[in-house]
Amino acid sequence: MHKLTDTAKADTNTVHTAMNSFPAEDTKTEDLVKTYDDLYVQDNFGTLDYPVGVSYLDLSKSYMNRIRWHWHEEMEVLIINNGLAEVSTDDASYSLKPGQGIIINQNVLHSIRSMNEKNCTFYSLVFHPDFLFGYKGNYLQTQFLLPIQNFHLFKILVLNESNPWHERMLDAINDTIAANLTKQFGYEIATKGYLCRFWSEMISRLPQLGTAPPPHASLDEQRVKQAMLFIRKHHAEAISLDEIAESVHISKSECCRCFARTLQMTPFEYLMKYRIFEATRKMIENLNSPASIADIALSVGFNNISYFNKLFKKFLGCTPTYYRTHKIPSRETAKNTGPFNIPII
Repeated sequence: MHKLTDTAKADTNTVHTAMNSFPAEDTKTEDLVKTYDDLYVQDNFGTLDYPVGVSYLDLSKSYMNRIRWHWHEEMEVLIINNGLAEVSTDDASYSLKPGQGIIINQNVLHSIRSMNEKNCTFYSLVFHPDFLFGYKGNYLQTQFLLPIQNFHLFKILVLNESNPWHERMLDAINDTIAANLTKQFGYEIATKGYLCRFWSEMISRLPQLGTAPPPHASLDEQRVKQAMLFIRKHHAEAISLDEIAESVHISKSECCRCFARTLQMTPFEYLMKYRIFEATRKMIENLNSPASIADIALSVGFNNISYFNKLFKKFLGCTPTYYRTHKIPSRETAKNTGPFNIPII
């Protein structure tokens, strides 16, 4: 195994040994490590011609050691490097340790967080299946892609090296990651080969995927996704529960039930927590030219500064002023403390 950079360095007992071609020693750490803000805010990954993205993520560099609820058209595979991670969907949570991987199917609502205060790092491979199967309706798509896309029980699959079938998929994924980190000549072609090997292994055992938890809230998930997008777009405005429900064409009571079944909170709670999150993000991003607390509250949709202070203290355990003055400089924002211990936004 080639020696890894300090950022990507890991004990071979905890990182799958098929990763045998990592970045050279002179690879810059800042070129390798990605965070939530510069990765998962993307609408897509890679390019139209090469829809593949590989990143090494350090959750300590993401706010509250987590990646918020999100989804994307691409399939994602994570390989845990250090620490313990929890990947959550609308109906289940999965704990992962070093050496384990997890497949997240297309358009699955999910979030990722560190399970303790120790640093958690992992490799993320995101790719669009069209890269493997080309134009719509051809033989390969019909035979090998549609069965996965239409198999609604398949949302998440945890990969363990102790399972020979999983180990073969991990081998292919690790080869893909290594190829895309080193970017040697022809790595795009090699990537397609590795991913085809991964896909062949995955679909060969498709019937066994039936043991995955059933997506009992698939319609709820679709509605909540749409409502989340509406809230994210209009959170700074004076939006009501009526408007949130109307954005997904359902009643207020049904909207509340969908959120309760999917995120275990009300639409209003999600809106308030999202606004508080955005307020802390603005504090962090504008330390050199800080706005007043009142202006920040107004910019995220709070017209009442007292109510903003009350909710801020409820969620983060301190006032906005104390948070900006003490917690941001001391990096306490990266710790899993307070009511944000569960994936919330």
